[in-house]
Amino acid sequence: MNHLLDFEHVSYSYHSIDGETPALSDISFSLNDGEFLAIAGPSGCGKSTLLNLICHLNTPESGQIFFQGEPLTKKSICEIGYMLQKDHLLEWRSIEKNIYLGLEIQKKLTGQTKDYAAHLLKKYGLFEFRHKKPSELSGGMRQRAALIRTLVLKPQLLLLDEPFSALDYQTRLKTSNDISAIIREEKKSAVLVTHDLSEAVSLADRILVLSPRPGQLKRIILTPFPKDLSALDRRNTNEFKDYFNLLWKEMNADEEVTFRAGTVS
Repeated sequence: MNHLLDFEHVSYSYHSIDGETPALSDISFSLNDGEFLAIAGPSGCGKSTLLNLICHLNTPESGQIFFQGEPLTKKSICEIGYMLQKDHLLEWRSIEKNIYLGLEIQKKLTGQTKDYAAHLLKKYGLFEFRHKKPSELSGGMRQRAALIRTLVLKPQLLLLDEPFSALDYQTRLKTSNDISAIIREEKKSAVLVTHDLSEAVSLADRILVLSPRPGQLKRIILTPFPKDLSALDRRNTNEFKDYFNLLWKEMNADEEVTFRAGTVS
């Protein structure tokens, strides 16, 4: 299987007048073409830093990152879409005009790309809302619009940084199910950062578990569900509970060791 992304012994630290703060240490992994990867770990372990390295907002202090077999450069980011915690839709623009925004910035707004945007809006149930303002849509619909705004640029890789965290629980379940289905339907590769362990298990093909800061790769957990299962359907399987418990145990292993050490002392 072809690798879309490769991390080879990547480390990164933040620097300030107060000194150095190591964020990631010796991270190595690969992302296969068409794969959905989740990154889990405690707060402050470098999950978002890892995404910033992928989209070249930061550069590694040591190690290398390869994209499509070539060293990652600023030119590579045209092939990478980034979906943040908030949808960042502009309230004074219609949904359609919001979806055009990236195309306008990259000077790619043409009749052909407008047709493709209309195709995505129709395919994912937002065409009739294209002239509405973001404030007139539900939270889940806004997130779908934000995803379409990213997809219209035809990226090879999608980065998702807690994209459902601002939604209420019921909306979060439905939206994550819808968006994961869209990503798989469009045959995109994705890297998801999440604190929600159930979300990681229900969406990902593999889960990278990071240690407390500085983040190191503790374990990779495979979640080999049948490909035709939706994220919601995964949650109803017996295997879901097993994978969740395995991830929970891995995530809390460091806390248990610290607790035992404190008890002994």
